[in-house]
Amino acid sequence: MSAPEVTTVWTNKALIDWTTKFLHGKGIEAPLREARILLGHVLQCKPIDVVARSAEEPTADEKARYRELIRRRVEGCPTAYLTGTREFYLLAFDVSPAVLIPRPDTETLVMQAIDFLKVKPDAVGLDLGTGSGCIVVSLAHQAPHARFIALDLSPDALEVAERNAAKHGVSGRIEFRRGDLFGVLAETDRFDLIVSNPPYIPPTEIAELAVEVRDHEPRIALDGGPDGLAFYRRIAADAGRHLNPGGRVLVEIGHTQADAVTSLFLQAGWAAAALTKDLAGRPRVVTASR
Repeated sequence: MSAPEVTTVWTNKALIDWTTKFLHGKGIEAPLREARILLGHVLQCKPIDVVARSAEEPTADEKARYRELIRRRVEGCPTAYLTGTREFYLLAFDVSPAVLIPRPDTETLVMQAIDFLKVKPDAVGLDLGTGSGCIVVSLAHQAPHARFIALDLSPDALEVAERNAAKHGVSGRIEFRRGDLFGVLAETDRFDLIVSNPPYIPPTEIAELAVEVRDHEPRIALDGGPDGLAFYRRIAADAGRHLNPGGRVLVEIGHTQADAVTSLFLQAGWAAAALTKDLAGRPRVVTASR
């Protein structure tokens, strides 16, 4: 007599266990975390709540939507685009394929800017290439007396950034403008703080990026010109005429670009160009002053 067939009960725990092994086999980093994020998105709860609800069994529709998310993730679509959100510096930001996904490395830039805003809490700031708005919205959220202008060339990116500003209650202190770096500013526009995470990857290196970056994130937010330094040259050349005395320029850099970017600012007549490392000990932010 053969043993009775065992039917798998697809509880949340069973789904997470199976998906974690599946994603691991496909080379996805942090597969358990991603499995929980995606199931939490389907169930409309936080990833930690998926654990608390481990014995529950999702509906057939929920399981179908979860399978579709896993399929798209394995094909390379970033988790943040699948869920439409990404945590960054204490806040949850809406994201879409129109914007670069916020990364922990960029929090180093935000922390340096906040240190400056503690000294000058009523500063006027400028965010060049705002993307999702993660930098400027984080700064406005942390510095309630500061005001900002945020620029981006992409109207779709500006729509996401404006949505994030409204989501976190700082719309009244951020003016969003569409334009290419300093081109949409008036000669009289002056700032105490200029921040930017510009595109800094050479085109020859884009093909070597992970598939979720190379094939899904906006090329306009990645391509830094032939040597990856095109935007730094423009910022070093033009930022000075819009900076108030005692002001600062902070730019995020690729971890191999410290010497090159520092030299660009010094050659453009900046008095100092300090370097800050990220939590992994890699050069991440250049701060320039007059």
